Amino acid sequence: MSETPNIATDLQPRIQVDTQTGWLQHIRHINSPNQDGRPPGTFPELIVIHSISLPPGEYGGPHIDALFTNRLDPNAHPYFAPLQGLQVSAHLLIRRTGELVQYVPFHRRAWHAGASCYAGRARCNDFSIGIELEGQDHERYPDMQYRQLAAVIRALYAGYSSLRPLQMAGHAEIAPERKTDPGPAFDWEYLRLLINH
Repeated sequence: MSETPNIATDLQPRIQVDTQTGWLQHIRHINSPNQDGRPPGTFPELIVIHSISLPPGEYGGPHIDALFTNRLDPNAHPYFAPLQGLQVSAHLLIRRTGELVQYVPFHRRAWHAGASCYAGRARCNDFSIGIELEGQDHERYPDMQYRQLAAVIRALYAGYSSLRPLQMAGHAEIAPERKTDPGPAFDWEYLRLLINH
């Protein structure tokens, strides 16, 4: 559970999405090759929350960027060897400091969900936006991450009418036999409070 927030605290400069390009403005962009077009007539309808740390429990390094751009050195850490050749991405990463890094335009399909199903609908990559939080299932997420995530979700909600009504799910919810993230440490109630404030 998160500490009691000071909701009145201002967020960083307002986050906005350019719906023509699909990129958030004024943040770092790293174009991932692990993307393609959504099926014709398909638009974002779901936001999927993930968590990631590479190697597990280590934060702030270059390895997530390297993973999402197919440049992760399998010899840099024993954990990385099984990831060799893996082609994955997410639309957005929110680091523990609150820094935002976008890899895939929101109107494109990022390869984040894998085999998945939401509300009886398979292939969640087709109709979702994947947001990675730098973190682990059982470690408290920093307040700044929640605030940035809420601001991003509000920007997406404002920019994409297909996201109305807003639908969110954790990776564990859409792939329960394979995934556990963002885990029990993630405070959904607090996120909703920030989104709706």
